[in-house]
Amino acid sequence: MHQQIGQLALLVDDYDEAIAFYTQKLSFELLEDTPLSESKRWVVVAPEGGSGCCLLLAKATTAEQKSRVGNQTGGRVFLFLYTDDLMRDYVAMQAVGISFVRKPTTEPYGLVAVFQDLYGNLWDFIQTNKK
Repeated sequence: MHQQIGQLALLVDDYDEAIAFYTQKLSFELLEDTPLSESKRWVVVAPEGGSGCCLLLAKATTAEQKSRVGNQTGGRVFLFLYTDDLMRDYVAMQAVGISFVRKPTTEPYGLVAVFQDLYGNLWDFIQTNKK
């Protein structure tokens, strides 16, 4: 059996605002933006050239969903973005206004920093030691 996680739903306040953040600030690709109704779209983004999991940007519509935007995991790191050159990308991300809450540090598994997305979700940004 071969299985993999294809995408994760990430609650957002606004589709276009989220698309702009992920494509312009994190350089993700917009893989799909399909209207499903007047107010609902199927929006999928992923890191450029990536072959792993994608993000489904899901607009929060209920009060409960809206209360979770930016804090889907109770303040813990929620998503993990891997890179082949953390320092190069760290400098580039800072230049476009990405907010880092933890500067790069060396851990047994590699170099890691923590940043916030536009809604405050925490991401580990990692360059692993794996060759």
